[in-house]
Amino acid sequence: MTVSVKTLGIDRLDTDEKLALVEEIWASICVDAKAFPLTDEQRAELDRRVADDDAFPADVLPWDDVKASLRARLAR
Repeated sequence: MTVSVKTLGIDRLDTDEKLALVEEIWASICVDAKAFPLTDEQRAELDRRVADDDAFPADVLPWDDVKASLRARLAR
């Protein structure tokens, strides 16, 4: 049997449930970070982003605000 949105019943979930499922799946993948070694370029980019966040801590948006903004844009 092929795994798909339909065969798993994901197509019957509402948007909030689908997003929660995506987050849960992603978290389960990220548990084993050693399975995804970073290249030197990726590590440098992450270090750059952390330094930028440390330098400008107020330049962030809460996830709920981002989610609401995306939903509003997609509803147009």
